[in-house]
Amino acid sequence: MNVPASITRYLDQAEERLAHRPKLQRLFRNCYLSTLETTTKLLDDGTTFVFTGDIPAMWLRDSTEQVRHYMPLAREDEELRRILRGLIDRQMFYLTIDPYTNAFNEEASDAHYRASDDCDLNPWMWERKYELDSLCFPIQLLFDYWQETGRTDAFTDTCYRALTSAVNVMITEQRHMERSPYHFIRETQQETETLQNEGRGLPVNYTGMTWSGFRPSDDACLFGYNIPNNMFAAVVLGHIRRIASEIFKDERLAERAEKLRKEIDFGIRAYGIVNHPKHGPIYAYETDGYGNYCLMDDAGTPGLISIPYIGYVGRNDPVYQNTRRFALSFDNPFYFEGKHARGIGSPHTPGGYVWHMAISMQALTSDNDDEIRELIDMLVNTDADTGYMHEGFNPNDPKDFSRPWFAWSNSLFAALIVMAMERGLV
Repeated sequence: MNVPASITRYLDQAEERLAHRPKLQRLFRNCYLSTLETTTKLLDDGTTFVFTGDIPAMWLRDSTEQVRHYMPLAREDEELRRILRGLIDRQMFYLTIDPYTNAFNEEASDAHYRASDDCDLNPWMWERKYELDSLCFPIQLLFDYWQETGRTDAFTDTCYRALTSAVNVMITEQRHMERSPYHFIRETQQETETLQNEGRGLPVNYTGMTWSGFRPSDDACLFGYNIPNNMFAAVVLGHIRRIASEIFKDERLAERAEKLRKEIDFGIRAYGIVNHPKHGPIYAYETDGYGNYCLMDDAGTPGLISIPYIGYVGRNDPVYQNTRRFALSFDNPFYFEGKHARGIGSPHTPGGYVWHMAISMQALTSDNDDEIRELIDMLVNTDADTGYMHEGFNPNDPKDFSRPWFAWSNSLFAALIVMAMERGLV
């Protein structure tokens, strides 16, 4: 696939800007282009298939994050708009097939990560883990496309049905135990790869929030109300309200989205804040509405560190600041340090691994220039001389890493360097 002209021009300018740092210059070019050069297919039906890298399927979440750093260039570049609009159309199509699915095949090929999964698979589904963020990310991309380009061509009938379906599912999952048809059972020895209670998950109480079976890491939720996911849902429901009202002229859909947004936001404030003995009021990672909490942060987005990135509250929100201190301390069971790096990891990867994405996100949500520069140096020095970012890595030995081809991690690093150049930090 040809690289759009706006991308080529931007990279030429960036290479001049980064000429004094040859390794960073090479890393940025590789990571900025990674999605377009290695994971993007323009399909004959006008849509775009963006697979995740070393897995041949398209994750709704990953595919959004893989292209968001291109969006600011789309207004003046028709070729780039075709790529982004095609991805939006493909995502909306997938949401109308099944809003509970996290990852899809390019065609109805009947290829599955585990064909034995008990979860009502169909031939389009690579994996059917219900992750609330998988509903949110495509809507965020749709909204960003509208705002950045000023174009309304992505608001099709399929789009309308997808938005309606997303709202319906979120409402259903407010009362998961009573109303949801969803279940997921996988034959596995890993507790994080299946849902307990005959595939229904542990019991949850009504809170106003909406349930999720799995986290952005694709690991099972311990407690069904994942707080960062619900924050993201509250944000995108605001987008749906605007789109429904201004584009589709459907005040009923707009009202349903707004009512749901308010209920979720209330639930977050009533059930999602815990008084930590050291850090004060912090956002929990998960709760069940019965008084049980999971106090941790995970490297995947949305997580607690990424709350300003998803747009729920700003960096200076006092509860977020407390939460950030918690997440970047050993009070978070998935915070690790080593000789070459420190940061947030995940139960999804071996114990002690730090994730490049978490380091990038820490920098993207920081307002401290020295911290941002330090984190960029940490990223540059832990690529294991591959020229790319990875998933998790051993902070004592960066050559010990997972996923050599993981486009989401590359894109988030590229977004960080774009921000750093704009702020004059590199």
